[in-house]
Amino acid sequence: MKYFCNPVNINYRYQFNADPRKPKMQICREAADPSMICFQGKYYIFASMTLSVWVSEDLVCWESHRLPENLPLYDYAPDVRVLGEYVYFSASKRGENCNFYRTKDILNGPYEEIPGNFDFWDPNLFCDDDGRVYFYWGCSNATPLWGVELDPETMLPIGERKALINGDAWKKGYERVGEDHCRYPKSEEEVDAALEGFFQMQDPGAKEQIPKEYIPLIRGMLSDKPYIEGAWMDKYQGKYYLQYACSGTQYNIYSDGVYIGDSPLGPFALADNNPYSYKPGGFLPGAGHGSTMWDKEGNLWHTATMRISKNHDFERRVGIWQAGFDEDGELFCNQRYGDWPMEVEGGRMNPWKEPKWYLLSYGKKASASSCEEGKEPERAVDENVQTWWRAAAAESGEWLQIDLEKEYTVNAVQINFADDAIDIPAPGKIRGTTQARYIEEKDYVTRWMLEGSLDGEHYFLVEDKSKTTTDLTHDLIVREEGIQARFLKLTVLEVPYGQQPCVSGLRVFGAGDGEKPERPKFEAVRENNLDMMVKITDGDAVGYNILWGSSPNKLYHSYMIFGKEQRVGALVKGREYYVRVDAFNENGITKGDIVKLAYGC
Repeated sequence: MKYFCNPVNINYRYQFNADPRKPKMQICREAADPSMICFQGKYYIFASMTLSVWVSEDLVCWESHRLPENLPLYDYAPDVRVLGEYVYFSASKRGENCNFYRTKDILNGPYEEIPGNFDFWDPNLFCDDDGRVYFYWGCSNATPLWGVELDPETMLPIGERKALINGDAWKKGYERVGEDHCRYPKSEEEVDAALEGFFQMQDPGAKEQIPKEYIPLIRGMLSDKPYIEGAWMDKYQGKYYLQYACSGTQYNIYSDGVYIGDSPLGPFALADNNPYSYKPGGFLPGAGHGSTMWDKEGNLWHTATMRISKNHDFERRVGIWQAGFDEDGELFCNQRYGDWPMEVEGGRMNPWKEPKWYLLSYGKKASASSCEEGKEPERAVDENVQTWWRAAAAESGEWLQIDLEKEYTVNAVQINFADDAIDIPAPGKIRGTTQARYIEEKDYVTRWMLEGSLDGEHYFLVEDKSKTTTDLTHDLIVREEGIQARFLKLTVLEVPYGQQPCVSGLRVFGAGDGEKPERPKFEAVRENNLDMMVKITDGDAVGYNILWGSSPNKLYHSYMIFGKEQRVGALVKGREYYVRVDAFNENGITKGDIVKLAYGC
């Protein structure tokens, strides 16, 4: 069997961001807005700001290949679709006509340029069964997602563009911005005040220097209105599924919603299952601005953007999850244990199959060779990608160790490296204006050794990457047969730019031989149209998964937590919901009872 663990383990390239909102250069790794396709028997992921395409034979092992320089590699949200024997490529650019590119050979080209005659942001191309081609775009909290038919030869519009969907954070809770949907849209007066505050934080004279055409964009960012973006169209059993992202890539609730229509240009109605791609909890949250793809075996997969957003709002990664359509034609995506190891079996797969191995490392004892204050070793076992252990020195040989507190059968270890306040000049030319940056072209290496021990004194080698030539920041080590260990020790030998080693998650998975947790008792109360509060009143688990949906057999949404209560703000006004809370520990998962969600007193 083959296994992967989100985020996709690939060499995420460093971005040197000259962000006008920040006093100095913001440096972090980024990839986002993925388009995943199957073409000529292989899988490809095109993602923002990677300079590359990722290629796989099996959806597990990915290789990075540089794309030709004539493509718009510094433009966001690359859209890639297969039309006949060609692959079509486009990307985002405001204020300039955006071109299309096509090729019969993704890795070797050439890419033929097809001139466009209008600008767009977050594009998506779709070819219907009858050969007619449609195009969707939009990224704004003030304007809708648009759609238009294109001439398949010239790629020029046929007829006028059509407004398709708008955001409404007062009716769709999941479209509200902020951590856990904590903010409603501001009034115009509140936006005016926020804009003035923004100018006061800038250098003297900034108000006069900022181009007038940027003011609406800044107002939009300050308004807390939901961004509606990242369109993706699929067709299933005669219905058209217009997918979209909301409501801010820097928040844990970045998600994908879906509308359903009877024609490619609508009208569209909000699907019952929304948001269909949603991962606000766990180690690495976020599951927005993605794409769906049928694999060679007839399985549906969804790939989307996962959020770190610590060094910069656009510090992001890419995740992949199984998806599908149910018997009623509802599109769903399974993210219940969406950053745990997943098995890719081959053939038709059950999209709701439970994990094979369980989290062993949460909250366990951790130690290190050294650390900075506030970035102690226990930060690497708190299941929070925004915190990390950082060594006190940039020395080869710094180490981090976990004590699992008893012997376990260990089947997988995910090693997640972080970056922290890198302060070096950009190695190349900054490109662009409002999102000016340089993308690191040089390939770096991340080298380490992983050892195991039963007693903390005598160690055996688990994995040696002391001579690797790759920079894999989320490496997964699998021992399907299992190894017996109590201690896992990571020794870091080399990281990019000679920085102090940082690890956000040394995550261990396997199976204990004890009892599963008790069935949890909980209370779930709908506080208003958009929010519910869930409280676990009795339970002894490591963590919990809150599940909810439109019926007892459609609990498609999930929120993994490690505490005993959580407000969930992703409800849709006027919809009924059912809720279940599952408990998990090192030994397995225990399903809870299902209750119908009702308003509290």
